Amino acid sequence: MKLWQIPSFGIDSLEFAERSAPAPSAGEVAVEIRAVSLNFRDLLIAKGEYNPKLKLPRIPCSDGAGEVRAVGEGVTGFKPGDRVAGIFMQNWFDGPLTTAKARAALGGDVDGTLAEQIVLKEQGVVRIPEHLSFEEAATLPCAAVTAWNALKAGEVRPGSTVLIQGTGGVSIFALQFAKMAGARVLGVSSSDPKLERARALGLDDGLNYKATPEWDPWVMEQTGGEGVDLVVEVGGAGTLVRSLKAIRVGGVVAQIGVLARAAEPFPVPLILHKTARVQGIYVGSRADFIAMNRAMVQARLRPAYESHPWSETREVFKRMEAGGHFGKLVLAVG
Repeated sequence: MKLWQIPSFGIDSLEFAERSAPAPSAGEVAVEIRAVSLNFRDLLIAKGEYNPKLKLPRIPCSDGAGEVRAVGEGVTGFKPGDRVAGIFMQNWFDGPLTTAKARAALGGDVDGTLAEQIVLKEQGVVRIPEHLSFEEAATLPCAAVTAWNALKAGEVRPGSTVLIQGTGGVSIFALQFAKMAGARVLGVSSSDPKLERARALGLDDGLNYKATPEWDPWVMEQTGGEGVDLVVEVGGAGTLVRSLKAIRVGGVVAQIGVLARAAEPFPVPLILHKTARVQGIYVGSRADFIAMNRAMVQARLRPAYESHPWSETREVFKRMEAGGHFGKLVLAVG
């Protein structure tokens, strides 16, 4: 089978290679991968910035969707022909995250999805919504589940107000899920055209943070001086201060990303004075994925993405690095 692998760190080092197709053992399923989506984590891994001690070569990417081709002995939940996606952490099936459950994350601890065929545990896959294509379903395992759990942490309901940062995969899924829940959504982005695309998906109001770097006063103005209930925080240390200023008293910052470096000291007084909750979100469990899929089916929700052939893998990693995309970047396999 054909695959992409990381033989040494660096985007230009990504290598198209061949290996023998793996066969499923007892309790495993073999999945023919039809589409793979990229996350910022995949970029960091390929560049050697996520885990410089990563054992190489490694097949990258955590998110993929495809069709079950064969099942191992004892598998009863799936059969050849089933349309499935892998879960991000192959040991996290339900309940809260633990150290043991955090092991075996695809594309990091173990080989990932950027191959024609992969083998996963029976409990390491879920059925994908019937109304989604393989390319659409490939966007779900990391970004969508992360956004789903961010909104759950913020207890988003009708009448809540949510702030998203940027227009990448997690942020756009958070926008779609928040609107599905009946919330008002504000957004900040570096691009006016991207804000317009987000408005077409339901964004209630947006601000270009390149033109207005101090965006937290705008958020307070938009909310009558109260602040938002939830910030889906993908910037990291460089935007955390503004996020804390933008939430209401008792509000939640769902901390997800690490894109921006800190420009100010860690804001301990802000956390205290706003009785804020900063909740780390590290994707989610198999049960979270299944619950999210049910909601997507009910709402007929479709992801925002752009597709490229997997022959352009290096170029798409560079597009991820440049940050010019909207929603998810997808590679069509084969």
